[in-house]
This record gives sequence, C-alpha cells and structure tokens, in this order.
Amino acid sequence: MNQERMMRVLLRPIVSEKSTNLADASRQFAFQVLRDASKPEIRLAVEKLFNVQVAEVRVSNVKGKAKRFGAMQGRRKDWKKAYVRLKEGFDIEFAGGA
Repeated sequence: MNQERMMRVLLRPIVSEKSTNLADASRQFAFQVLRDASKPEIRLAVEKLFNVQVAEVRVSNVKGKAKRFGAMQGRRKDWKKAYVRLKEGFDIEFAGGA
C-alpha cells in the first residue's frame, strides 16, 4: 500500500461515550474509514500513523439514516466503521494532553 492511500484510509476517530468506554476497558478504538478500505489496509494505516501494534481489526458497514425536512425527503450517506484493538502495552491518546 502506498503512502498516499495509507494517509487517506482513516477519515476520523469516533469519539463518543461508547468508544471511550471501549478504549478504557479493552484498548479498542473506533475510526470512520473509507468505504472500500480492507482490514489489512486499516491495520497498516493505524500502525504507521500512531506507532502502535494492532492485535485485531473489525469492520462494520453503517447504513445512512432516512431524514426529512418538511416535505423534502433525503438520506444520509452509508459509511464504514472500524474497531481496532491494540496489543498489550500500546495506547492512542486523542486528547493530546501531557
């Protein structure tokens, strides 16, 4: 996988109450990734960008919600979520604190 693709695979970390509890309990982090990203690509991207070792990657396709605004109906885009579990002794800090 080339460097350009690796930098584009991870779109953003998912920071929510559920993902924070997962990170505290089992060193598992959630990311929004490209729709066509594979597990090996996600593993390499996380390992290179955050300098950690990945134990396991699980992916989930999230269906976009149907929304309406008055008489206008629409739909949000479908997206892909990746749960990445790190090996013992590794951690990712998103807050950037000391």
